[in-house]
Amino acid sequence: MRLGYFFDLDHWHEIRAAAMRNRLRTALTAFGVFWGIFLLMVMLGSGAGLRNGILQGFGGGATNSFFLWTYRTQKAYAGLPAGRSIELGNADVQAIRDKVPEAEVVAPRNQLGGFMGGNNVTRGRKAGAFSVTGDYPEIQRIQSSRMVEGRFLNPLDLEESRKVAVIGVRVREVLFERGEEAIGASIVISGVYFQVIGVFASSQTGEEGERQTQAIFVPFTTFQRAFNFGDRVGWLAVISRNDVPASVAEQKVLALLKQRHKVAPDDERAFGHWNLEEEFNKLQSLFGGIEILIWLVGAGTLAAGAIGVSNIMMIIVRERTKEIGIRRAVGARPWMVVTQIVVETVMLTAAAGWFGMIGGIALIEGVGRFLPSGDGARMFTNPEVGLGAALQALGILVFAGVLAGFAPAQRALQVSPMVALRSE
Repeated sequence: MRLGYFFDLDHWHEIRAAAMRNRLRTALTAFGVFWGIFLLMVMLGSGAGLRNGILQGFGGGATNSFFLWTYRTQKAYAGLPAGRSIELGNADVQAIRDKVPEAEVVAPRNQLGGFMGGNNVTRGRKAGAFSVTGDYPEIQRIQSSRMVEGRFLNPLDLEESRKVAVIGVRVREVLFERGEEAIGASIVISGVYFQVIGVFASSQTGEEGERQTQAIFVPFTTFQRAFNFGDRVGWLAVISRNDVPASVAEQKVLALLKQRHKVAPDDERAFGHWNLEEEFNKLQSLFGGIEILIWLVGAGTLAAGAIGVSNIMMIIVRERTKEIGIRRAVGARPWMVVTQIVVETVMLTAAAGWFGMIGGIALIEGVGRFLPSGDGARMFTNPEVGLGAALQALGILVFAGVLAGFAPAQRALQVSPMVALRSE
């Protein structure tokens, strides 16, 4: 196939003339391809917006993490009765750190009033009910937050059992006047004075992000001493090594704790646990399936448009029977006839698809600009069509155009020069 054929201006004028010969028919045919690629771009952008909004709820925290707490035993074991309560302690934390190398970070936690509990926190005449937890600095890797002022907890705070606190932005709004300096001020938690060293905002969105901004972090060791917790541990937050699935570390930690507290190996109710990695992977699989479905629907719509183009090209070939016969009679080779029909089909498909792609991307970008900004709860954010998706769509367009032109081209080759010259 000679490349010079593609640069022949007469050839391109013929293609344009063929398309303009019946403008309404050409426009209606092109609209099928336009609509197919337009819908594909809109669906891809919408899927990305939904994915970004949902995954933003994880707030950049460690997804290879899990949480573990205790219940009562459900089975008798080692001479101990069922229904026995289990209590974690500092020794359990150290044992996990020593014997479970798959666990990179082990962060024990305590909370006044239990999980999701609220406590009376005061500053002068202002008061509020907030979540108060005793934590290690590593908790910031699991429960991602952004420091707005000051600093977060550090190892020296725990080593010296300092009475310091890091408060959420909502806590500051309730306990402090607008514009009042929070860093260095004192707050009272259940009768114990703490100095504010930092203010944080949540990196998550929705109800979880709102709840986190109403929290107060104090050093774990200070918490145990100030509130008479002894060496008790309420629950554990654990991050597995990057090369180890969180579920593997989770099972090893559970096995170790069952052994230490004489719990039956098959007692599944003695410990409660929640694996963030599993939930994250479920969401990733869900959105992967949605993306596949979008491509299938989009490809089907494009195929319908391509079939329409192919049918129209069959009609055009029949209308141009005499022209094709004359070309064959004066020496036009078969590949030249095939090339002309295929190129016309690809040009019609590509032009319609190009405008459909631009229109779909423009719509998605426009919607993205009108979405509210900030840290509010949003299940749909930052809709976009990636470069890879756009290139794939272009590839589909070219492929669809070639397929759409193949049948008309074969029909054109079957035209007999002698019959064509005698036709009206």
